[in-house]
Amino acid sequence: MLPAVQTSLQAPFRRLRPLSLHALALGIATLCAPHAAFAQDVARPVDTGPIAGAPAAPPVSTGETEPVAFEADDVQYEQNSEVVTATGNVVLRRRDPQGQVQSVRADKVTWNRQSGKILADGNVRMVDQDGNQLYTGQVELTDELKTGMMENLLLVMREGGRLAALKGERIANGDVILHKAAYTGCDVTDDDGCPKKPSWRIVAKQVIYSDTQKRVRFKDARIELFSAVQLPLFGLTISTDGHAVSGFLMPDLKSSPSNGIEIAQSYYWKLAENRDLTGTVSAFTKAAPMASLQYRALTDKGAYQITGLATASSSIPIYSGTGEEITSGNRSFRGYIFANGKFQLDDNWSVTASIRRATDRTFLRRYDNNRDDRLRSMVEVERIDQDSYFSIAGYATQTLVASRQQGLIPVALPMIDYRRRIDDPLLGGKFEIQANSLNISRTDGQDTQRAFASAQWSLRQLTRMGQEITVTGLVRGDVYHSSDNALTTEDLYRGLAGWQERGIATAAVDVKWPLVGQAFGGTQVLTPRVQLVASPHFRNLAIPNEDSRAVDLDTGNLFALNRFPGYDRVEDGVRFTYGFDWQFERPRWKIKTTVGQSVRLSNQNTVLPDGTGLSNKTSDIVGRTEIRYRDFLNFIHRFRLDKDTMAVRRNEFDAVIGNTQSYLELGYTRLNRNIVNSVEDLQDREELRAAGRIAFARYWSMFGSAVVNMTSRKDNLQYGSNGFQPLRTRFGAAYEDDCVQISLTWRRDYVALGDVKRGDSFQLGFALKNIGGGI
Repeated sequence: MLPAVQTSLQAPFRRLRPLSLHALALGIATLCAPHAAFAQDVARPVDTGPIAGAPAAPPVSTGETEPVAFEADDVQYEQNSEVVTATGNVVLRRRDPQGQVQSVRADKVTWNRQSGKILADGNVRMVDQDGNQLYTGQVELTDELKTGMMENLLLVMREGGRLAALKGERIANGDVILHKAAYTGCDVTDDDGCPKKPSWRIVAKQVIYSDTQKRVRFKDARIELFSAVQLPLFGLTISTDGHAVSGFLMPDLKSSPSNGIEIAQSYYWKLAENRDLTGTVSAFTKAAPMASLQYRALTDKGAYQITGLATASSSIPIYSGTGEEITSGNRSFRGYIFANGKFQLDDNWSVTASIRRATDRTFLRRYDNNRDDRLRSMVEVERIDQDSYFSIAGYATQTLVASRQQGLIPVALPMIDYRRRIDDPLLGGKFEIQANSLNISRTDGQDTQRAFASAQWSLRQLTRMGQEITVTGLVRGDVYHSSDNALTTEDLYRGLAGWQERGIATAAVDVKWPLVGQAFGGTQVLTPRVQLVASPHFRNLAIPNEDSRAVDLDTGNLFALNRFPGYDRVEDGVRFTYGFDWQFERPRWKIKTTVGQSVRLSNQNTVLPDGTGLSNKTSDIVGRTEIRYRDFLNFIHRFRLDKDTMAVRRNEFDAVIGNTQSYLELGYTRLNRNIVNSVEDLQDREELRAAGRIAFARYWSMFGSAVVNMTSRKDNLQYGSNGFQPLRTRFGAAYEDDCVQISLTWRRDYVALGDVKRGDSFQLGFALKNIGGGI
């Protein structure tokens, strides 16, 4: 006999077959129809906070008993019928064998001890071990607090999705059948907490839930968009545990002048928890179909992916190997492979690899995969610890530039680099030793091998007056070997054939003096800086130049020990560099400026080409300014002024104005360096870039971008423009709310290349958010 009122009760229930109505992960591919008349309302308001008055969780269930703790305002027990009735804010809790807690709240709970039937009635709310919540008027329960028959139910998923149904029942195999159901992954309240209609929802006559498979399948389903557009769904499966589900993905629709209208349909196949496969078939009105496959895997050491594209179409080669353009092509296999991955073998060792290769130079651009001008394949093994670095790597590049010959593109294998830092026990400085080796080979060009070893010592000290003084010393020994040097046409790059050696020694003193003060309502820091670097004359022209070609003076290398970007060229002689940094900060504002110049004190000839800003004894003046106002404005300007005429040799700026919703990006580059055409890496050019987005009417936006080549024939004949040549323009409009995104984009390409035609392209984008599953 139970007492009339019980605040906490541990009851050993007879173990029944488990069945849980797990929460549906918010995944889905979506669609709906006018089934709203018989489906439960997915947007109805409910209390999703913790269940009030819940008792402490009972012990973990065993094979013999199912402990369930509950509290209620009143408990009655009928001895003859063996029926326990709890009324008034009834709360039941159970802990499963894994230690996870389930809870049920109802106005009334009836337990028939003879039949084992448990019936919860009135404002029933269930919270499962995954945090998903079920709301219904009446539900049958097992002794494990699993659902049986239900009416007018609403499931609120932990991830945000909602599933409502008119009725639910459990069948013999343990599955749960929901009748006349509706699902949405959208928010059902606005920013003010008021109810709102979801942008989309799925309505189905029947939904089948499998607890063992953690899957929910929709039958006879439709999707409803904005309460107006209705489309059928021929199959939909979602996961209840938040994991991915195999199935068809949303199709892509676009058009281009080269391929016509394109429809791409993808199928996602989940192979395991750490492996998946996505296959795509693209159909075109002006080209043969194309297939693509992507395999991804995650291991305990790292991750990798393999992507392949394949088709058969006519191409127009843009380089025949002799420099002659071919104007006709034959249908043949065309494709692209891209594989990459990284593996962390232990705390110090890692392996990184990437393979990118296309059958021809226009494949990727024609099918709008990307617009890269080169494809690089590489492999690198690294070891990194606190004081040392070791790397052995190899690189191979496929050029996609029309005017370049593949046989002249180098293959670097192997590249070996080792560095180690050592504390100076005498003066307190730092030693860094380095050993480096490189082998470069070409099928139709010069081959070069290089090895060097270096040691650098540096010491940084602060004086009593606040000056920061850095003293640096460097010694290095190089050995080079090259062959087929005559195949390199530029004298500055060729070097002497056979074995060559070079010794390098450099000493430098760098002084900074930060001066801090108040100005304009904020704080400013003015830091004058001077540097003296001295090196003897080196045999630069006897050494092949493979990695130091694109040299140009700017604030980034103004105070560098060597202004060349690589190791093959080293500045010699004595030079004095001076400049200043100025920084100003006040609330919401920040301004940083750097200006400087270099003077060579020796009369030795330099290997720096004319137009780099460094070829004369006195260098050009370089500067950089950055202005930031909160997160609304960011402006960066870089310049180089001719030291004699003050002509602007480089003028670049990038500006971003606005916020994340509406913004304008502007970029301008003008290189007027008067560099001879034979120095291919340093050509003059002028370019204007613009991009922007305007958000309006809460969910709508318009966006666009443009790239314009403004290089004149006077500056560079190779660009083919005459001061104004649009390269690409893009414009579009989009609608985006909390659960749906729709966009239409127009793009104009002005340059034809091989089988890539100029003209207009269109792309329709459609995505349903909060959806993870297969159609």
